[in-house]
Amino acid sequence: MSTEQAVRPEDERLGIGPTLGYGVQHILAMFGGVIAVPIIIGGAAGLTPAQSAVLVASGLFVSGLATLLQTLGLPFFGSQLPLVQGTSFASVSTMIAIVGDDGTDGLRTVYGAVIVAAAVGLLITPFFARVVRLFPPVVTGSIITVIGLSLMPVATGWITGRETVTVGGATVPNPEFAALPSIALAGFTFLVVVVAGKIAVLSRLSVLLGLLVGTVVALVAGLSDFSGVGGASVAALPAPFAFGTPLFTVGATVSMVIVVLVIMVETTADILAVGEVVETRVDARRVGDGLRADMAASVVAPVFNSFPATAFAQNVGLVALTGIRSRFAVAAGGLLLLVLGLSPMASAVFSAIPQPVLGGAGIVLFGTVAASGIRTLAAVEYRGTNNMVIVAASVAFGLVPVVSPDFWANFPDWFATIFHSGISSAAIVAVLLNLFFNVFAPGRPSAPSVVAAGPPVLVQTGEIRILASGEVLGPESYEPVTAKPGTQVRDD
Repeated sequence: MSTEQAVRPEDERLGIGPTLGYGVQHILAMFGGVIAVPIIIGGAAGLTPAQSAVLVASGLFVSGLATLLQTLGLPFFGSQLPLVQGTSFASVSTMIAIVGDDGTDGLRTVYGAVIVAAAVGLLITPFFARVVRLFPPVVTGSIITVIGLSLMPVATGWITGRETVTVGGATVPNPEFAALPSIALAGFTFLVVVVAGKIAVLSRLSVLLGLLVGTVVALVAGLSDFSGVGGASVAALPAPFAFGTPLFTVGATVSMVIVVLVIMVETTADILAVGEVVETRVDARRVGDGLRADMAASVVAPVFNSFPATAFAQNVGLVALTGIRSRFAVAAGGLLLLVLGLSPMASAVFSAIPQPVLGGAGIVLFGTVAASGIRTLAAVEYRGTNNMVIVAASVAFGLVPVVSPDFWANFPDWFATIFHSGISSAAIVAVLLNLFFNVFAPGRPSAPSVVAAGPPVLVQTGEIRILASGEVLGPESYEPVTAKPGTQVRDD
């Protein structure tokens, strides 16, 4: 290892015990997300519980392989950053549409589309690697903030459960939706994470402790079910093409190519985000290596009955929350995922963690991602620029699909697929506005818009205001005087 590599924060070695412990913490933080996609797609395809279990185990297996490739790296593959790879949520709606009513044949069509689309992504990666210069702090800060905020519905969904359930073919309200015991369990887990984070010797394992203690309390209270563990086999190798050979259709492939482009935008944002958190250098070459690992894993995933891979944003939040920046800790987590994928019994144990427990910890994790974005935005220069407009518009567009999931429903499918993801929406708007304001037309007019100028800041009672430009307006003459925002000003 070169001297330059040795001093990188992500190359820190923690010892076997801590490395394994922090690796487990990473897997627990993302486990609900990595098993959710195969469960959803299995349900859409009408699979039996045993067949859905194959999808879950396969997803864990591929996620483990992808995480090891991303963190440890091979020549031209892997960013060598602490990034956990899992199954992409961005692909879910498109895959459900492809599956339709075709059952396992629809699933085979999904696998064919994923293979071709990921191969296309692998070929165009060199172009994507060059866009890193289009992501200055005003762009990355906006995207990271949206990543955290857009994940909040996932955490709350884990806590409340689904609003409706299907009974006898009919959709009816779920009587267990937002049940007080579930919310109480999530709140207790949240408190454990927060309190443990205050204790020096426990702070770096706060999320792991929250998940473990929350699960134990749930077991005592009868809110968790480990009955499925005993019936699971100890070891089983995922069978290649367990549902048959892939089917290839033009329409499904085109739709999936669009999804892959969205995934590449999101992965680029996650690579840049974790680089900011770790405080390490991320250049175009490193982004390219990370994207190639992402796409290579996505090409291989259908062979082992899994779906497109992507970097998990919630684990970026865990890195920020714990301060553990070692990629080897995440690689240990990847190895654990691989083992879980080979052991249905071990997978069943982790799958028994109640979702409200995951949600309680997720609130802290996802909030930390948003806070990291806000910290990045705090370093952006707003005076004399239109950066306030860039932040305002990109965050707003990023939250549109969060607050109104059907907002783009009547637009063309390719457009809706892209903008249905808050992360890709924010990234596209932020990049385009940054190009317009800071690259093609830099500077700001002498009389900027209200948004660009920013609101005045009232520093004390009366009429003294410090403007975003740094000018202070007095109560009598309103003549500006030089001062910085936050300066204490007397009006006498």
